[in-house]
Amino acid sequence: MDSNNGVSPRSEYGGMTRSPQTELEALEQFLDFYRTVLARKAEGLTSEQLKLRAAASSLTLGGLVKHMALVEDHWFTNLFADEPMPDPWASASWDDDPDWEMTSAREDSPSDLLDLYDLACDRSRVVVAAAPSLDTAMPAKNAGRHGATNLRWIMLHMIEEYARHTGHADLIREAIDGQSGD
Repeated sequence: MDSNNGVSPRSEYGGMTRSPQTELEALEQFLDFYRTVLARKAEGLTSEQLKLRAAASSLTLGGLVKHMALVEDHWFTNLFADEPMPDPWASASWDDDPDWEMTSAREDSPSDLLDLYDLACDRSRVVVAAAPSLDTAMPAKNAGRHGATNLRWIMLHMIEEYARHTGHADLIREAIDGQSGD
């Protein structure tokens, strides 16, 4: 189903590079754009820089990268594909720290964070590529507060999630080294 065979390396993707021919291509391009923006905001920074936060916020760029890796696995792998959450999520101590992905990111190296993120995005792309259509619903047993949603809704939700967090990432990166925009 995926025109990229399930994988789209961020180093080769810079934005909307072609006119989408289908609804799926449009959704994939917008989602991959925000995936790419977040990774680019974190690339090239040291561990110390990834731990910096905006003045009145506890958000870090490393925390955002790890959070979005969690969100990718939660929606695509766990809820839609009905697969168990992979590590590190499966073994995290969520009861002790409900924001574990944000706080534990302070201990991760930049390469570990970006590798975790890339693997989660790759798993998500494979799930999307295997789905028969955007109308494919996630298993009803996985329905939560949003109900039993379909792949279309999940992809749109992920675009919204990335749009919000890439805005945060832009502010944090600008505070670190003046780099902004995309």
